[in-house]
Amino acid sequence: MYAQFFGSYLLSKNAVTPQQLTEAISHLSDSHIRVGTLAMHKGYMTAEEVDEVCFLQTREDKHFGQIALDRNYLFDDQLNYLLKSQSPDYLLLGQNLVDMGALTNAQLETLLVGYQQENKIEEPGSENDIPEETTRLVRNFFYQAGKTLSDNMTMYMNLLFNNLVRFVGGDFTPLTPVFTKEYDTNCTITQVLTGVLPMHTGIDMEPDAAIAFASRYAQMDFDKCDEYVKASLEDFLNLNNGLFSVNMSNTYSKEAELSPPEYTDHQTLALSDDAFVVPVIYPFGTVYLILSPDK
Repeated sequence: MYAQFFGSYLLSKNAVTPQQLTEAISHLSDSHIRVGTLAMHKGYMTAEEVDEVCFLQTREDKHFGQIALDRNYLFDDQLNYLLKSQSPDYLLLGQNLVDMGALTNAQLETLLVGYQQENKIEEPGSENDIPEETTRLVRNFFYQAGKTLSDNMTMYMNLLFNNLVRFVGGDFTPLTPVFTKEYDTNCTITQVLTGVLPMHTGIDMEPDAAIAFASRYAQMDFDKCDEYVKASLEDFLNLNNGLFSVNMSNTYSKEAELSPPEYTDHQTLALSDDAFVVPVIYPFGTVYLILSPDK
């Protein structure tokens, strides 16, 4: 998630425009090769093993490399070699912006130093982000917006950003959270969590963005915002919240219980006093993450 929050940092410094950033980050997938692809290329894993690990990521909140190690599909030295074959995504993002002419190398150098110092980043990889550092990135992102997250909410937001990367794509930039007590919906999926972290959760987007989001998540081509698109959005939110429940069980031996996800459109949601909405810019449109903690 270093690239995503580096993009947010660049916007906060008025170093680039949202349009320039969206164009640059959309090309990250052209430069970044996933560990699974590298593992197949080197002959370390078969396609079936890679597919299995990708499926297991929908059940376990772990990086691809860790699951492959757990299943003995990779050895430590093989994984280390593959990770070293990658480049940190936020450096690739900076390189893309320089290639576009949006930044000079001198400007990029200054911005990289500031970003690394502000977030205390030390030589991150691009696929195997260090959990402690990504947690600090999430905390700092909200702190800069004037909000201090609880440990549980930090865990939730860290997971949600990670799952966007894993299952929809890492070519996004989160914008400054908006604190509000109500929200006018477009194409919205909501789900209520009870237990260790009671709150109302939701994702919202325009219909065209919903079609693109669902197409990426389901790995199918949808052309209209129908029941299949809505089901895909529901599945993503339920998947994320289900993984969060597993994490809570592992951490506190107490699960977060989930209500069935619900679809709504063109209504006004009443939110709690501590609610916030995080706009996330993708090349295909903006996804709004809605979090409304209960008392």
